[in-house]
Amino acid sequence: MDLFDIGARAVMFFVPFLFALCFHEYAHGFVAKMRGDNTAQMMGRLTMNPISHMDMIGTVILPLISIIFPTGIFFGWAKPVPVNERNLKNPRIDMFWIALAGPLSNILLGFVAAFAFVFFVTQFQNTIYIRPVSELLNAFIMVNLFLAVFNIIPLHPLDGGKVLARFLPERINQKVEENSHITSMVLLMVIVMGGIRFLIPVVYFLKEIMLKTAAIIA
Repeated sequence: MDLFDIGARAVMFFVPFLFALCFHEYAHGFVAKMRGDNTAQMMGRLTMNPISHMDMIGTVILPLISIIFPTGIFFGWAKPVPVNERNLKNPRIDMFWIALAGPLSNILLGFVAAFAFVFFVTQFQNTIYIRPVSELLNAFIMVNLFLAVFNIIPLHPLDGGKVLARFLPERINQKVEENSHITSMVLLMVIVMGGIRFLIPVVYFLKEIMLKTAAIIA
């Protein structure tokens, strides 16, 4: 892969990826603030600035490896937004919504991109702009759906683990959280070994639903 191809993939995937990550983390911080905890804001995390959310491995190294050595999957993560549960009125319920806000924000972005995709395909299909714009919007949809689907997996420290905690007995949830370092290592091994490829059918299924919904409404 030459420098032009690397640059093109960086624009096609890394830029949408950074925006999706920042929006995801901003959503966590925003909902936390609405629920009574402004820790994220005080620590400078209630922002769309990617530097504030950057994790060296998940935001830089892993995505760059995906660009230089294409594997069909572009993936990564950011630093989790800090939340102080003592500031929440009802921590069990509030943490559920704070955690769910991240994946839902990516679903929202995916729908916005799907509507934009349908609009450009129908209105500009005979122009020179249709291919680059449609490819960029398609990548934006895919990146957001990968982030949403992966993060909703019901394991700590993912958002899905905190969502599941809302429905678990307190004693069991405490044990799960105490062993979150184990599930973190398991998840990392799954990622390194390419296990997240199993998410591809789910992502494509959701993408088709989004595009069909956008086509019907538009």
